[in-house]
Amino acid sequence: MSERLGRFIQNHFIRSRRLNSTRLVALSFGALILVGALLLALPVSARNGESQGLFAGLFTATSATCVTGLVVADTALTWSPFGQAVILLLIQLGGLGFMTVMTLVSLWAHRRIGLSERLLMVSTLNLNDLDGVVRVVRHALMGTAFFELMGTVLLSIRMIPRYGFFRGLWHALFHAVSAFCNAGFDLQGADTGPFSSLAAFQDDPLILLTTSALVIIGGLGFFVWEDILNHRRWKKLTLYSKLVLGITAFLLAGGTLFFLAAEGGNPATLGGMDTGEKWLNAFFQSVTLRTAGFNVIDQGAMTDNATVMSCILMLIGGSSGSTAGGLKTVTVWVLFMVLFTSLRGRESIVFRGRSLPVRRCMNAVTLFLMVLFLFVTGSMLISLTHQTTFLHAAFETASALGTVGLTAGLTPTLARPAQLLLIVLMYTGRVGVLSVSIAFLIRRRDGLDIKYPEFNIMVG
Repeated sequence: MSERLGRFIQNHFIRSRRLNSTRLVALSFGALILVGALLLALPVSARNGESQGLFAGLFTATSATCVTGLVVADTALTWSPFGQAVILLLIQLGGLGFMTVMTLVSLWAHRRIGLSERLLMVSTLNLNDLDGVVRVVRHALMGTAFFELMGTVLLSIRMIPRYGFFRGLWHALFHAVSAFCNAGFDLQGADTGPFSSLAAFQDDPLILLTTSALVIIGGLGFFVWEDILNHRRWKKLTLYSKLVLGITAFLLAGGTLFFLAAEGGNPATLGGMDTGEKWLNAFFQSVTLRTAGFNVIDQGAMTDNATVMSCILMLIGGSSGSTAGGLKTVTVWVLFMVLFTSLRGRESIVFRGRSLPVRRCMNAVTLFLMVLFLFVTGSMLISLTHQTTFLHAAFETASALGTVGLTAGLTPTLARPAQLLLIVLMYTGRVGVLSVSIAFLIRRRDGLDIKYPEFNIMVG
């Protein structure tokens, strides 16, 4: 069965000359969302046995496939075990990338992975080249299974005594997969109230640290995993892996200290906790903003400074080739290098004796400008259609575009047009703004490049 499915996809999709690899990845996410929406619209998917409607199914399927976590209805209170299983499957497929999973089907069928499939894997995982891509995918799938299993075991230590064996095990598995894939979906609503997420575990280091570890590992990226597995020493790691690990550590530590300072005296968030709990919850807040989407404090009750910092961290996101979204850590580093180099009056970016290609710099700048445009435009549209402050509208927009899933409480109350906007932002944020532009907007150029005379204008 799996072999025939692999051959069908290869013959009808992968070999199509009309679809490049990036476009096929974008379309695969769209098809997965559509199938998920239809399944969630069935009465059997709802807890009360009545269809929740196609729009609720579409929003939830988009959020799950794009591993975001924004919802218009509480997951535990709205969806039946079947609906929850559909959501979990969408999270897993969306986190790994649909075409990566289809590669697994090919490997199980002992079918040779051709060049076209390798190109698809490169696009799905956002890798730089074809070198060892099949090995990276195989290790990524094995690592995913291992970390999610370990997360399930650790979370079940708390979940099984709390909910019973079968329900506790299901909760542990669901939250482990959701955390590793940086999705942010939870099943706590039936016990601790709608949209409560992990607020009931504010004082539980096992739950919060296990969830944090899964989020961080999932957000590092499969290429970094492969590099660590092969070299196992800091000096032998590639420059990219060192940058990812260094920037991730800096953002986590900096975010923790910032939220301690900004929210430590806020009685609505961290103010009522003891010192240990403040550190634990400030660290978790710093982690979850890396596109995880779980919350332990009221996001709508944060100070303006904390809300602005949250938007910044959500837009930065995780690292390339991971389950996380956002601009990506190294992309932001490239932007700072472009700024630093320009301020010094230099034309080429040199770091540790090597120069960065101009094309990489242009990609980073293009991605940043497109994300900034979508962020500002989306925030303005939401604030115009809903009675809320621009800052809270910006929080929801950054959460959707960065595929984070945190909310200040606006998403379920927004009008349909605003929720539809969030769907578009979630899809764009997961597939990648740059990938979408390459897939659908950029036309193939015919002929050779033509160089024209230069002209000068005043800038600044």
